[in-house]
Amino acid sequence: MTSSRTGRPPVQRAPRRPVGPRPPRDNPVRRFCTRARKAWDRPLTAYYLILGSSMLIAVLGLVMVYSASMITALQLSLPGSFFFRKQFLAAMIGAVLLLIAMRVPVKLHRALAYPILAGAVFLMILVQVPGIGMAVNGNQNWISLGGSFQIQPSEFGKLALVLWGADLLARKEDKGMLAQWKHMLVPLVPAAFMLLGLIMLGGDMGTAIILTAILFGLLWLAGAPTRLFVGVLSIALALGFILIKTSPNRMSRLACIGATEPGPNDTCWQAVHGIYALASGGLFGSGLGASVEKWGQLPEAHTDFIFAITGEELGLAGTLSVLALFAALGYAGIRVAGRTEDPFVRYAAGGVTTWITAQAVINIGAVLGLLPIAGVPLPLFSYGGSALLPTMFAIGLMLAFARDEPAARAALAMRQPRFGRKRAAVRGSAGAAGPRRWNTMRRRAAARSSGER
Repeated sequence: MTSSRTGRPPVQRAPRRPVGPRPPRDNPVRRFCTRARKAWDRPLTAYYLILGSSMLIAVLGLVMVYSASMITALQLSLPGSFFFRKQFLAAMIGAVLLLIAMRVPVKLHRALAYPILAGAVFLMILVQVPGIGMAVNGNQNWISLGGSFQIQPSEFGKLALVLWGADLLARKEDKGMLAQWKHMLVPLVPAAFMLLGLIMLGGDMGTAIILTAILFGLLWLAGAPTRLFVGVLSIALALGFILIKTSPNRMSRLACIGATEPGPNDTCWQAVHGIYALASGGLFGSGLGASVEKWGQLPEAHTDFIFAITGEELGLAGTLSVLALFAALGYAGIRVAGRTEDPFVRYAAGGVTTWITAQAVINIGAVLGLLPIAGVPLPLFSYGGSALLPTMFAIGLMLAFARDEPAARAALAMRQPRFGRKRAAVRGSAGAAGPRRWNTMRRRAAARSSGER
């Protein structure tokens, strides 16, 4: 071995590593998609989606009700916040109903199905009694509670059909009776037609359409064969055609689909001005409270056509946000119905999801000019306590179902006692060692011997 000039042995250099292809970097888009997929698969995702989306819709609805109803209230010589205060009171009562429905066990929900159905039928019969029922906009479907408060029993009929139909189908599925078509239809379809008849006596075609959608949703979840499904659908379409054909008002609404001019005698005034409101909003709207159409141009600006005022004041961004919230709520409902093993939960969750989704589609489709004006409010968003209360109870029902999933129960069981166990452990150790001494650095220094540093 040769030495260097200093007499030291030469430094041995490590052999160079062969240069190979570098490992591919992690794609940020793929990483984001992976994280998003894991987040969607978490046990409590449906619970948080239902809670968050419904609360955001309700809060934004309160804001838009205040903005859209102010001019209408002033025109009626009422305070500008009149309709907002009534809606806020209904929202507070609905929040209590939501908490009750969320905490009530599933067995009690099933036990309440028959009383709720009987109460809804009784109230819908009272609507037709002279002196008790009252007509609003030509429809005899309201009961006056005194003063400015009214109740619409047909809104509670939706909740009644969901709970009673889910309990009925679940009991028949447990007994293996749904394989026969007569057990699938009877008594579900006759009871639904009874509710539809009571609703149509008052002329409320929009609520009847929603009730029909709930019925078909329950039959689809029960696994109705195609020929049976088509048969019931054909009967419903034939009845609907007769009811529309025999009513000039409904025929005029059907003729206003896609209208761009008010037409003779301004028959399409509301539909056209709803399009005007959406068109004038642009991308980000004219600003909250700056709507022009609510100044007497657009009828029912705070009820059936509140989505048009939202588009005018908040623009395309606001309307797309509302659509995204309803889409999230619908997805969460489908997820709850698809992952449960309880047949009642599956039918009830599917019925509530069908109810809210179908009503939102019909309302928004009418505002966009794609569907006839059915006179149904936007769920959780439009003004109306009679529609808000049963809807919030149904949301609480969905939250109870989402918490009752096996994986969600396990996640909640692991999450809730964690803080309590920690505190209990600390208290136990403190009790075993005697009272805790809060020694400061000065006390510790004083306790040391003089030779310590």
